[in-house]
Amino acid sequence: MAQAGAKVWAKRTVIGAALLATAAGVGFAAREEMRTSRLQARLLSAYAQSMTVTLKEGPNPAARYPAQGPYNERFGYSALPDQLKALTGDLYSVEAQAVLSPALDRFMAGGGFPIYREKTQAGLTLLDRNGHTMYSARYPERVFARFEDVPPLVADTLLFIENRELLNADEPRRNPAVEWERFLGAVAMLPLQVIRPGQRSPGGSTLATQTEKYRHSPDGQTTGGLEKLRQMASASIRAYRDGEDTTQARRRILVDYLNSTPLTARAGFGEVNGLGDGLWAWFGTDLAIAERVLGEPATDARALKLKALAYKQVLALLLAQRRPSHYLIQDRAALDRLADSHLRVLAAAGVIDEPLRDAALALPLSFAEDPPSAPATSFVEQKATNAIRARLLSMLTVPSLYQLDRLDLTAQSTLDAPAQQRVVEVLGKLNDPAYAQSLGLTGERLLDARTSDLSKIVYSVTLYERGPEANYLRVQADNLDQPLDINEGAKLDLGSTAKLRTLVTYLEIVAELHGRYAHLPREFLADVAEEASDNLTRWSAEWLAAAPDRGLPAMLGAAMERRYSANPGETFFTGGGQHAFVNFNKDDNGRIMTIQEALRNSVNLPFIRLMRDVVQFYMADGGDDSHDILDDPDHPARQAYLARFADKEGTDFLNRFYNDYRKRTPDEALARLASRSRPVPHRLAVIFRNTRPTAGLAEFAAFLRAQPAGAKLDDREIGILYSKYGPDKFPLNDLGYLARVHPLELWLVAHLQKHPDAKRAEVLEASAQVRQDSYRWLFKKGKAAQNTRIRIGLEEEAFQRITEQWRSVGYPFETLVPSLATAIGSSADRPAALAELVGLVLNDGVRQPTVRVKALHFAADTPYEAKLGLGPLEGKRVLRPEVCATVRRALMDVAQNGTAKRVWGVFKDANGAPIPMGGKTGTGDHRLDRWGPGGVLLESKAVNRTATFAFYIGDRFFGTMTAFVHGPEADNYRFTSALPAQLLKSIAPALQPLIDQETTRTADTRRVPAGL
Repeated sequence: MAQAGAKVWAKRTVIGAALLATAAGVGFAAREEMRTSRLQARLLSAYAQSMTVTLKEGPNPAARYPAQGPYNERFGYSALPDQLKALTGDLYSVEAQAVLSPALDRFMAGGGFPIYREKTQAGLTLLDRNGHTMYSARYPERVFARFEDVPPLVADTLLFIENRELLNADEPRRNPAVEWERFLGAVAMLPLQVIRPGQRSPGGSTLATQTEKYRHSPDGQTTGGLEKLRQMASASIRAYRDGEDTTQARRRILVDYLNSTPLTARAGFGEVNGLGDGLWAWFGTDLAIAERVLGEPATDARALKLKALAYKQVLALLLAQRRPSHYLIQDRAALDRLADSHLRVLAAAGVIDEPLRDAALALPLSFAEDPPSAPATSFVEQKATNAIRARLLSMLTVPSLYQLDRLDLTAQSTLDAPAQQRVVEVLGKLNDPAYAQSLGLTGERLLDARTSDLSKIVYSVTLYERGPEANYLRVQADNLDQPLDINEGAKLDLGSTAKLRTLVTYLEIVAELHGRYAHLPREFLADVAEEASDNLTRWSAEWLAAAPDRGLPAMLGAAMERRYSANPGETFFTGGGQHAFVNFNKDDNGRIMTIQEALRNSVNLPFIRLMRDVVQFYMADGGDDSHDILDDPDHPARQAYLARFADKEGTDFLNRFYNDYRKRTPDEALARLASRSRPVPHRLAVIFRNTRPTAGLAEFAAFLRAQPAGAKLDDREIGILYSKYGPDKFPLNDLGYLARVHPLELWLVAHLQKHPDAKRAEVLEASAQVRQDSYRWLFKKGKAAQNTRIRIGLEEEAFQRITEQWRSVGYPFETLVPSLATAIGSSADRPAALAELVGLVLNDGVRQPTVRVKALHFAADTPYEAKLGLGPLEGKRVLRPEVCATVRRALMDVAQNGTAKRVWGVFKDANGAPIPMGGKTGTGDHRLDRWGPGGVLLESKAVNRTATFAFYIGDRFFGTMTAFVHGPEADNYRFTSALPAQLLKSIAPALQPLIDQETTRTADTRRVPAGL
C-alpha cells in the first residue's frame, strides 16, 4: 500500500512539475511578448494594413462618419453627413467619395476609431477659379513639422512624465499603446478603488492612448473600461499601420501629442491645442524661439535665463494637460508649485542639469495678461474671401467664421484672383487726390478733391460672368476697411437704377396685354379700349387695332416710344398724401419725351407717370374695378377697404404708442399719458377713470389733487367728476376727444395697467376690435373722405403686385414703399440685386443660379473624404426673351448716347473693336426731412449719398459699380452716377485681361442674345 501511495505521489509530482513548467513557459512567453511585442507586431501589422481607404468616383451611400470626439467635431467630420445632404440637395453633386476596405468598415462598425494617418493641422483653404490659394487657415497654427524639430530636452521631459519607454530602441516592434508596468499597476489598484472609491491610482495611459482619448472619445474623456479598451485597441492597430517596425510611428506619436494636446481655451484666442499654440496663447512665447533656445546650450547667464524661462513654460503646459482649465485658468499658483516640484525630480533623474533647474526655480510662471492680438488684416484685401466665407457659413450651416476656419475643407471659388488683386490695388489708392485726378474722377458731377475728403468715399465693384448654366462671381471688391459688404449687406437708396426695375415691370405688363388681346379681331379691340379704365390696357388695345405688325417685339418697341410729360408742376396723390417731384436737369421740365429718351437721360417725371400707369393697371386688374369702388358709395368693397385702412393705421399708431410705454411702470405710464393732455380737470378725470376703472374715490381724488389743475378742487367737485366720467359712460372715440389724446393711446395705457408685461403681439391681438371701433367716424364720413382712404388701400394693393414682380427678378426686400417715388428709388435696393437683374436680362430672362463656390473638397486623405462639384443646374424663366431684348437695346442706348456714354468703347475685343455695353445709372441722396405747418421744410439732414452704375459688357459679363458716403458728411459731396461710370472706365485696364482671357476660351460656346 505504501508502494501504491508512492506511485500516486510520484505521478502528482510529475504533473505538478509539468504544470509549473508550462506556467513558467507561458509566463516567460508573456514577459517576452510584453518586452518585444513580436506576436502583436505580426498579427496587428497584417490587420492594420488591410484597413485601407480608396477614393472612388460618385457618392458612397455606405460611408461612415464619427458621431463624437473633439478632433472630429473641430475638423468637421461629425457634421459631414448633414452638410453633404444639404449641398447635394442644392447646387452640388458628389463627384468622388472615400470607400472603406471591408476590414476597416467592420472595425469602425464595431466601435473602433478609424485607422489612417491622422492630421495634426487642418483648416479652411480658399482657392480662386484657377486653383491659386486666396486664403488659408491652419489650426493649430504653431506646430513641430517633424520629429527632428523637437528639442531633445522637450522630448525627454515629456517621456519622463508620461511615457518613459516610448522611444526605447531595444525592440523596434514595441507596441506604443501599452506600457505594461504602468498598466498592470493601474489594474492592480482597481480592487482598492472598489473598496475606497476616492482612492487615486496611477494612470496606465500612454501617449498613444491619450491621443486617441482626446481626439476621439466623447468630450475627450475616458468614460469607462470599454472606452479605455477602444483607445488601446485603436492605438495598437494604428501603430502597426506601416509594418512591424514601430520606430517611426512612435516618433510620430510624440510629435502628434505635442502638436495637439488640448490646453483648454482662452477668451480672445479660442481653443488652444498643442504646445506651440499653448506657448503663444498663455505666455506670448513664439514656438520657433522656444525651439532655438531649448535646442542650444546656454553659454552665458542671459542664455541660461531665457532657456529656463522657456523650459518652465513648456513643463507647465505638459503638466497642465492633466487638468487644463484648473491649472491654466483657475489656480495658476498650483501649476507653478507643481512645475517646481517636477523640476527637482527631473534634475534628480538626470533629465535636466542642476543649473537649468535652479534657474527655472528662480523664475515664477508669468502668464500673458491678454491673449496675443491677431495679425492685422485688411478688410479691403480680404473682402472677396470674406464674402466667400460668409457664403460657406450659410451653405454648411456653420454658426461662426471661427468654426468654419477649423474645418478640414478646401473650397474653390469662382473668383479670378489676378483681376481681383488689380481692382483692389486701384480702389486702395482712390483716396489720393492726385491719383483720383489721374483717373479722371474729378470735375463736374464727379469729385472735388479740393473741398471733399476722398477717404470718406466707399467704392464697390462687382463683376459676374454668365456661363452656360450659372452666373459666376469673378470680382468682388471695395475699399471699406470694415467687415460690412455694401454690395450684399446694405440697404441703399440707389436712385434712378429703380427706373430699370420699373421699365421691366412695364414691359412685362405690355407683354401680358399682348397675350390677352393680340389674337382678337380688330373690331373687338375698339370695345376693349373703350371699356378700359387704365391707360396701359387702353393703349394696348388701340395699338393692336391699328398696327400692321401685331407681333410682340413690335409692340414692345412701340411701348418704348410712348410719350410722357416731364412737367414737374403736377401734384400726385400717392403714398398717403400729396407729393410733387422734380427732374435732375431743369432743361427737361418743359419736354414731352418717349420712355426711351427718359431712360437714356434718366428723367424723373416721365417715370413717375409711367409708374402711375402701372399702379392703375394693377388697380383695374383686380377683382373689382377701382373706378366702380370709388364712384359707387354703396359698393360692397368700400367697407372692406375702410376696415383694412382702420386696421393698418390703428396698428401703426399702437406700435408707436407701445414703443413709448412698454418700459414704463403703471404709475409712470399714467403720468406720461396725463402729461400729453392739456391739464384740465375733466380731461385728467377721463384719463384716470378709464385707465384705472376700479380705483376708488379716494385714489381718484389723490391723483387729481396731485396735479396743479386739480389742487383746489373740493370734495363735491371731485365726486361729480368721478361719477360723470366713469367707465362705460362714453365710447372710446368720445373719450379720446374729451381727453384730447388718441383713443388708441388711452386704450393701450389702460390695457398695460392690467397687463404690464404684455408683449407687442398680445397687445395687437387684444386690440383687433378696438382698432375698428376707434375708426367708426371714418365709416360715417362723406364719400370724399372715404375715397381718400380707399385710394390708399388700392395703391397699397397695387404695390403688393408690383412687389411680387420685382421680387421675382431679384429685388432683395420684402416690401416696397407704396408710392410712385419707388420708380425713382425711394424703396432702396442693393448693388448685388441690381447685378442679378442685369444678368437676368442678359440671359434672355432665364434665372440661373449665382455661383460663388465651384467645388468643395472635404477631409482630404481621410476615411471621410468627399469631393463635390456643381451638379446639373436648371434655369427658371422669369422674363420673356422679347422683353429682355428690348431692355438690352434700351440699356445699350444709355451707354452709347445717355448718362453712361463715357464708358462706351472702353472694352475692346480681340480685333480692337468696341465690345457692346449697356447699363443704368442712378444717384441716391438719402435725407431725413422735418416739415412744419404749411409744408415748410424746417430741417434736412443727410443720411448718405450713393451713385451706382449697373452694367453689362458684351454677352457674358455684368455687374455694378457703386460710390457711397455715409452720414452727415454726405452733404459735402455732389457726385452723381457719372462717378461710378468713370470709375468703370478707369479700371477697364484691370478688367480687360479677364475679358480677353474669356474671349479666347473655346471650351465654352455661348449663344449671343438677341439685341447685342
